[in-house]
Amino acid sequence: MDILNKVRGHREEENRLKWEGTFAEYLEIVKERPEVAQTAHSRVYNMIKNSGITERDGQKMYDFFGEGIFGLEESIERLVEEYFHPAAKRLDVRKRILLLMGPVSGGKSTIVTMLKRGLETYSRTDEGAVYAIKGCPMHEDPLHLIPKHLREDFYEEYGIRIEGSLSPLNSMKLEKEYDGRIEDVKVERILLSEDKRTGIGTFSPSDPKSQDIADLTGSIDFSTIAEYGSESDPRAYRFDGELNKANRGMMEFQEMLKCDEKFLWHLLSLTQEGNFKAGRFALISADELIVAHTNEAEYRSFISNKKNEALHSRIIVMPIPYNLRVTQEERIYNKMINESDMSHVHIAPHALRVAAIFSVLTRLEDSSKQGVDVVKKMRLYDGDSVEGYDQLDVDELRREFPEEGMNGIDPRYVINRISSTIIRKEVPSINALDVLRSLKDGLDQHPSISDEDREDYMNYIAVARKEYDEIAKKEVQKAFVYSYEESAKTLMDNYLDNVEAFCNKTKLQDPLTGEEMKPDEKLMRSIEEQIGISENAKKAFREEILIRISAYARKGKRFDYNSHERLREAIQKKLFADLKDVVKITTTSQTPDESQLKKINEVIARLIDEYGYNSTSANELLRYVGSLLNR
Repeated sequence: MDILNKVRGHREEENRLKWEGTFAEYLEIVKERPEVAQTAHSRVYNMIKNSGITERDGQKMYDFFGEGIFGLEESIERLVEEYFHPAAKRLDVRKRILLLMGPVSGGKSTIVTMLKRGLETYSRTDEGAVYAIKGCPMHEDPLHLIPKHLREDFYEEYGIRIEGSLSPLNSMKLEKEYDGRIEDVKVERILLSEDKRTGIGTFSPSDPKSQDIADLTGSIDFSTIAEYGSESDPRAYRFDGELNKANRGMMEFQEMLKCDEKFLWHLLSLTQEGNFKAGRFALISADELIVAHTNEAEYRSFISNKKNEALHSRIIVMPIPYNLRVTQEERIYNKMINESDMSHVHIAPHALRVAAIFSVLTRLEDSSKQGVDVVKKMRLYDGDSVEGYDQLDVDELRREFPEEGMNGIDPRYVINRISSTIIRKEVPSINALDVLRSLKDGLDQHPSISDEDREDYMNYIAVARKEYDEIAKKEVQKAFVYSYEESAKTLMDNYLDNVEAFCNKTKLQDPLTGEEMKPDEKLMRSIEEQIGISENAKKAFREEILIRISAYARKGKRFDYNSHERLREAIQKKLFADLKDVVKITTTSQTPDESQLKKINEVIARLIDEYGYNSTSANELLRYVGSLLNR
């Protein structure tokens, strides 16, 4: 019954949003809320802007795309700031077709779908409300009723520019039904909807020989010609093409470059002049955003054809490459899995991460920058700190290949291989090794991978496996060290005592003999080396630790085991190195004794409770790490 109550509530909300009145009453709304008269481009931009904008490291992040598009922040910023923003200001860029160009499964369709769904929701808000002449099949802007010779006066009074002419159908209605009294023309609020073909349209090309231009511009209703007497009577015309129905909103032009030329010329007229030709009428005005998408190969073929030169300058091309950040790629896979019927399957931690590592590696170009291989580049792109490199290096790497990310493995391939793993294994749990194995097996079946690429991809799978080996050891290390928490804290306190003495150039006192001792350099280096602190960098690291302790003290806070992430990692690694033999014996013993069994159970419980494993994947992880340590 709850769902029926929600349906009832939705219906009541739809009824509440309905509004109908005269054009004179509509002008009162316009005076109070000028945004209701905004253009289609302005409506899209304001919809995105009003969802929220945050800035991180000088880059704008648009909350509107936050839950659907991952790792394409630069492309999205460019799309909004170079197309939607100037178009909203009525600059010339709005007279262009927006073409999203990129590889398959890169996010082009997702961006368009999000814009469509967003407009549907936005039109139900006060800021995004849309009003149209009642009963108009094209949902025409009521302001078209203002005669052209009075539009300058209207701008001075209302501050709103009017573009476009009244359509043939509404011109006839104005004369025949309202006797020219524009103030009495009925106006209604409309709610944009793709399903109801109100302000949102989608055009998909089919066989050029059989597809009719009427799909775009509407057609004559031959059954009414006898009644109205002429094909040029607007009442005898069906204004039901995609360009008609998408007026006031947006139209998605799928695979635009595969279309017959006659379809493209209509788009040119619409985008450049704001009108198109339909039937035996004068040009029909329309205000809509045209968004198309295609892949790189088709686009290159299109621009190489001399016949298409006139179209080149009328199109704004926005590259939409693959994501190049591992953490964001992982989010893409999580989203795709949650939207599928696989969401009940337990996917062990890091299984999707190793798949993301492999995918991103296939998309990166080899840098000419000395000392930077693809693995370092991958880490830098993902925001990891790599010693000797900073943000300036990352910016330099990005500038080296402006079109990086237009090739490589697509997310759908990865999800297909994960699906295959689940079905083949027939168990409710898969791990990172299962995923890597499946990715490797699928390369032979991938039709578009060349032999050269296949060899490179096999190497990337090996790299992803090495990365996972380190992750797996670290995961078990943390779980084991937890059982030795007191040992870790003691080791850290000992280290801090020695660091303090080193930095202050003082000596330590032996707790047993009371003798004065020099700081234990061997102990400090054995910990610092665990996280790659070089001999030259040790002094700066130790001083930084001391500064952190002082800062905590000033705030009345206690510096403890969790106060410094890198130091905690170093302590854990050092302790794990010291415990390695214990871990080896415990994880690989065929017949563990009682103390070993207790330790295994503690670690498994920790992996399940704290790290997201289930009992199957936790046991598999322990066995695997045991085998790694015994090599």
